[in-house]
Amino acid sequence: MSTPATPATPATSATPVPAATELPAAPADPADPAVYRRRWAVLAVVLFASVLDLLDATITNIAAPAIASDLNGGNGLVQWLGASYALAMGVLLVVGGRLGDKYGRRRLFLIGLTGFTLASAACGLAFGPASVIAFRLLQGAFGALVIPQGFGILGAVFPRREIGKAFGVFAPCLGLSAIGGPVLAGFLIEDFGWRSMFLINIGLGGLAVVLAVRLLPRDGGDRTVTVDGIGSVLLATAMLGLLYGLIDGSGHGWGPVPLLCLAAGAVSFALFCRRQSTAASPLIKPSLLRERSFTAGLVLGLVFYAAVAGLLLVLSLYLQDGLHRSPAQASLALTPIAAGIIAASIAAHRLMARLGRTLILTGLLLTLAGTLALFALVRFGSPTAWTLAAPLLLTGLGLGTCFGTVYEVTLGGVGPQESGSASGSLSAVAQLANSIGAATVTTLYFHTRGGSETATAHSLFAVAAAVLACCALIRLLPRTAHSRPH
Repeated sequence: MSTPATPATPATSATPVPAATELPAAPADPADPAVYRRRWAVLAVVLFASVLDLLDATITNIAAPAIASDLNGGNGLVQWLGASYALAMGVLLVVGGRLGDKYGRRRLFLIGLTGFTLASAACGLAFGPASVIAFRLLQGAFGALVIPQGFGILGAVFPRREIGKAFGVFAPCLGLSAIGGPVLAGFLIEDFGWRSMFLINIGLGGLAVVLAVRLLPRDGGDRTVTVDGIGSVLLATAMLGLLYGLIDGSGHGWGPVPLLCLAAGAVSFALFCRRQSTAASPLIKPSLLRERSFTAGLVLGLVFYAAVAGLLLVLSLYLQDGLHRSPAQASLALTPIAAGIIAASIAAHRLMARLGRTLILTGLLLTLAGTLALFALVRFGSPTAWTLAAPLLLTGLGLGTCFGTVYEVTLGGVGPQESGSASGSLSAVAQLANSIGAATVTTLYFHTRGGSETATAHSLFAVAAAVLACCALIRLLPRTAHSRPH
């Protein structure tokens, strides 16, 4: 069985939500009338859990400076707060789906949601940089158990004729929470401190657990499903080694420790790639990597989402460090980019089938134009929240055009028997890209001399270069979301 996919949703003024594209297989008719009658309540529980995950993936973009200052964590903590969550989520996302197939989606959903709530409380009570990073890793790990189970559960309780309507609810709901979440976090930080934005999850997560226990249908799972533990460990080791080496080396000098971590990460990644060709149940089917269009989409998604994650974190840092805005003011200043993402996501969904990869190129060019406008304003102008609004909106329109479209078109060149593995792989890559991008771009930001304006300008230029590189890969993608390239 394949990992259930996440429906295309707009990203936010922080870490974007990946758009995996394969909807779970829905039954033609409901098997249990009692379950069918409460299907919309089940949808509400799954959506509630998805909103919690989205909020905790985004709030540290606004809160990072306050957390680092209070815990004396420095720039390294700012880099790790978002990267650690996305790292754990990306590494365990596919594994989480397989565990749900094996042991039952309801069981894994409850375990993940309970663990996520407890990890949130631990983040709110963290006593130092190491502890808050460790608890953020736990948050991401438990979140990776929750998300794939929810969409699989919806595929089981909604009949085929209604599944599209059910998933259509996600985009506007997550979009509204994406705008409101960081703004709420900003005001919570100002009035009650940064710990409150984690501790509030005790009540929200506890309510979600109670509702899930009462409403989610029971399923026994399939014990014949196998999980490639060795491949998962190798991937986790590779990403952790590469990220730790990058962040530690940039913060404390390129001594033996960061260089050894980078080497260990590279070796582990090579072993992971080899494992995929020998394992009985690989995380990524080797045949996928031989498909030129899929590989191009995978690389494009990795670079694009990494650039976006770095861009949004740097903008938040610039607003607070460079323009001296409060967390609430910074989150409000970023709402134009979130509004652009939501508007463009809705429009792109309707145009995707007709325009295909041309739509992706349009989104990339809009993103490039917006990023370069921000660069020019920061480097040569006198930016304020008002003058930043127009280029932020333009950037958001570009991002919203690409989110979802990149992976929908990429899967157009994948056969039906490989779509489950491809969808899970693309979702995991998007999360891993978030951690890589946040670490890479903020490394450049923190180690550029000349003040926050110069550092921000250099970071924006690097993001623009990455987006331009993505444009070069467009011609390798399938022409549309449902046809192979010619």
